[in-house]
Amino acid sequence: QVQLVESGGGLVQAGGSLRLSCAASGLTFSSNAMGWFRQVPGKEREFVAAITWSGGGTFYTNSVKGRFTISRDNAKNTVYLQMNNLKPEDTAVYYCAAGDVSRRVERYNYWGQGTQVTVSS
Repeated sequence: QVQLVESGGGLVQAGGSLRLSCAASGLTFSSNAMGWFRQVPGKEREFVAAITWSGGGTFYTNSVKGRFTISRDNAKNTVYLQMNNLKPEDTAVYYCAAGDVSRRVERYNYWGQGTQVTVSS
């Protein structure tokens, strides 16, 4: 059974930082690209960042470039999202996903349960 478990969300003031983690089990982690998405109520889930299976390629949505960094540790079956200089508009539930490296939701086969990130102004 595949499980992706996110952690590290919380409440932070604008300008602050958070580091999200996603621990994977039940799949060959090093064979999967990993992605982070986010969703606010009433809106579609949107792409945030993705990383190739080796970690050699990373991709970001424009609004987080220069502020967020995606990384992975294949020995620990874990993917991270370091979020710096957070803004109120970053408030959302953040999800990690495993599948093909893509900005598209449908290219990912497995999803975590999500972790809430709230940025206060």
